[in-house]
Amino acid sequence: MPSPIVVQVVVDKPLAQGFDYLWDEKDLGGVPEVGTIVEVPFGRSSLVGLVIKASAYSEYELEKLKWVTKVAPLQPLDPAVLRLMNFASQYYIHALGETIIPTIPQMWKKSEDWEKIPKKLAVNEEKKKKKTHLELSEGFIDEKFLNEGQKLALDKLRLCQTNEFKAILLQGQTGSGKTAVFLNWLSGILQDANAQALLLVPEINLTPQLERRVRAYFPDKKLVVLHSGVSEKVRGIAWYEAMTGKAQIILGTRLAALTPIPNLRAIVVDEEHDPSYKQQDGIRYSARDLAIWRAHDLKIPILLASATPSLETWMAAKAGRYEYIRLDQRAQGASLPRVHLINTRDPQTQFSPGDSEKPRSKSLITKTLANAVSQNLENKRQSLILINRRGYSPVLSCGACSWLSRCEQCSSYMVLHKAGALGRKSVLSCHHCGLVRAIPSHCPDCGNADLKTLGQGTQKIEDSIEEMWPEARVLRVDTDSSRKSKGAEDLFQAIHEGNVDIVVGTQMIAKGHDYQNIGLVAVLDADSRLFSQDFRAAERLFAQLVQVAGRAGRSNKDGEAGGAIYIETQFPEAAVFQFLLRHDVDGFLTFTANERKEAGLPPFAYQALIHAEAKVLDKAIHFLNGLKEYLKTRGHIANGLRVYDPVPKAVMRVAGSERAQLLVESEDRKNLQEILEVMDQYLREISQGRISKEGRIRWLIERDPIAI
Repeated sequence: MPSPIVVQVVVDKPLAQGFDYLWDEKDLGGVPEVGTIVEVPFGRSSLVGLVIKASAYSEYELEKLKWVTKVAPLQPLDPAVLRLMNFASQYYIHALGETIIPTIPQMWKKSEDWEKIPKKLAVNEEKKKKKTHLELSEGFIDEKFLNEGQKLALDKLRLCQTNEFKAILLQGQTGSGKTAVFLNWLSGILQDANAQALLLVPEINLTPQLERRVRAYFPDKKLVVLHSGVSEKVRGIAWYEAMTGKAQIILGTRLAALTPIPNLRAIVVDEEHDPSYKQQDGIRYSARDLAIWRAHDLKIPILLASATPSLETWMAAKAGRYEYIRLDQRAQGASLPRVHLINTRDPQTQFSPGDSEKPRSKSLITKTLANAVSQNLENKRQSLILINRRGYSPVLSCGACSWLSRCEQCSSYMVLHKAGALGRKSVLSCHHCGLVRAIPSHCPDCGNADLKTLGQGTQKIEDSIEEMWPEARVLRVDTDSSRKSKGAEDLFQAIHEGNVDIVVGTQMIAKGHDYQNIGLVAVLDADSRLFSQDFRAAERLFAQLVQVAGRAGRSNKDGEAGGAIYIETQFPEAAVFQFLLRHDVDGFLTFTANERKEAGLPPFAYQALIHAEAKVLDKAIHFLNGLKEYLKTRGHIANGLRVYDPVPKAVMRVAGSERAQLLVESEDRKNLQEILEVMDQYLREISQGRISKEGRIRWLIERDPIAI
């Protein structure tokens, strides 16, 4: 009698182990291979899982094992992507199954549809053959039209071998032409018909612009786009074309970093500093860091591009661990925008009662900025006004009894949204849990009918600007306005085509967009991000200000003014603004590095957070205290390792759950890894999945947190 085939399968459950199943060669059409997607019975239902091992042996009695029921019509995942998943699972202290399975598109996890997939793929191929119209492409810059700095950078990149690991930081001022450099570099690599390249961008709304440029450079190459904004079918087919080697260019957001790409030859991470590369639910991985590990594992080059590199990347480049290439001149020779700091505490900057141009209602912007916008409109240039708060007003309040529009489920306020943003009527909405409520006609506490709005968001600024400049064409760009029609792409197209005079928006408008007629950029309420319990707040604010400033004056030729940026602040003397005045990115990063070194903070230390959620805050705190006590009594808190007391999170309650956190810090990466593994083992022993048996506390370990 032939020996039975036993396969070990991992599923999307928070369980550290795989599960043994029997494999029927005849029924399943061949021998099992590691990396095969299968359907298996699990409890009273069925789950899709992945084969991670095949043998003739099981620790369990063979008669008690269940059989694999189905195999997906797909080749196994390649060994390189399985190595990446294994590393991610170990490094981020997450079970292998719940690391791998969520990265597989839904189309390949619906086992009841597996028989239909080959037909779907064939129909898709037929449609592509019939497609005759050219896909939109723009922005091709031939190598011979690059400036001297760009040519030098390109020559240095071409010295990198495609068969050895090299991490390269391409740091260039906004508008210096980094994209043209790395696309010309990739064109050499992709001359090999089998080669594949991965291009990562931080946000969905940046993909259409880069996609058009990539199509202009590579009209004959197969390009697929992967992000959560595409339909499940489109994503499923794109993932399939990447993992079978059919697609040569894979462009996407952080989820694309975990895509199987068998012939990967180069990786580009655009805007590498962006916090959007860090996943904030499930396995909390950094796509940039995993991309670097992947490049190292495959022995290929990886390019990290940014005008404001993260402190970690910049220090690695300064220390010589990464190749360092700089572009210190704007591509078309334009000068950098002039920076103006408007001190909002200075009465001279405000409208006074006698001013003839004073708006009828209270102005939400300073007189200095209003004059600059008027001048910019006269010059037939566009203005960009950034306020990092969507909605009409952050809080609704009662002047009689001090009632505030608190969310019933979260420790935060409900934001007032005007009619048309989230529905036909004006509503209060919580940006944390999504709860929506009608606006009360009177105060729920005292009955006062005179409710007032506090603070301002994009909608309120939009109204104010329309009143001050009634002839101007005003456009609001935020996640509310981009929900309509084709979304953000239509809004950005209107700006590019010059159909807008003043743009009001959130950080969506600040990143990566190559606007050609912006003469003025304004930042309102810059201070809201300056003071925060998060030690990275200043670094993020600086990066955002440099990015948004870089939208101004991009099309100007040699010698012309590069536009202007106006920043409203009560603290113009703050280091962030002073370094920005001089466009001194390196100076700011040096200053920040010295501060962090003195305080013993990353990148001079390594951190992890243990998150706990419960119905009552005391239970979550008690649970984390128990974990700390366990580490103490077992002697795990050694030299160079700090375990702080548990504290409530900044937003303590979300959707009815109270949240706390425990911070663990180490001077050594290896020590941190060891203690996190000890914690994980202990927590799994006292839990079912990720919920403790006692007290029903939901917990999660997060490595390298970007917000504390």
